[in-house]
Amino acid sequence: MSLLPTVERETGTDPTHSVIWLHGLGADGNDFAPIVPELVSPQWPALRFVFPHAPVRPVTINGGMPMRAWYDILGFDLLSRQDATGMRASVEAVEALIAREHERGVPGERIVLAGFSQGGAIALAAGLRHAQRLAGIVALSTYLPLADTLATERSPANAQAPIFWGHGTMDPVVALQRGLDSRAALEALGYAVDWHTYPMPHSVCAEEIADLRRWFDARLAG
Repeated sequence: MSLLPTVERETGTDPTHSVIWLHGLGADGNDFAPIVPELVSPQWPALRFVFPHAPVRPVTINGGMPMRAWYDILGFDLLSRQDATGMRASVEAVEALIAREHERGVPGERIVLAGFSQGGAIALAAGLRHAQRLAGIVALSTYLPLADTLATERSPANAQAPIFWGHGTMDPVVALQRGLDSRAALEALGYAVDWHTYPMPHSVCAEEIADLRRWFDARLAG
């Protein structure tokens, strides 16, 4: 399949690690690029941040308006009537981006999948099913999609994958309870979720970035 267009930021020459970061509904790959200087420590090895643009597609809950989306949203209950076809197509697109990082010399165990909202859902769906070990998964203000098939489709290679999850206690888009239910579903399958909540709506805050920086530091420092 053809690769999605991306925005890229490298923190040094010849990056040895990669972060593939998926944006939320209606945004694009530029959305989280400005976060790189705030997140990255000079003590870390050189990183390549890859921010792909989701395809433009009609989104049902927005009146069928075309916008960048990783999958269609059919109703306000995000856990029902899922666009499984769209989700799986986006998982395949992420697999292609991972394969390109392999071609550029970055092995799977040095690749982190990250995402916000819709992007976080795809990061979880792709990362937990990926056949080779990854460095970790970052899930921000999101929920677990395709949960009913995860037990049979998940990859043993990422059974111990570190998962950072940040969620706003006042999130009106992906309710906190959806995040809590998703965490419970993952823990029931044996995954360890590094769970954090923040007094914010459907967004990212400075405290969350500081926590995420510490999470990365534990995997990149030295």
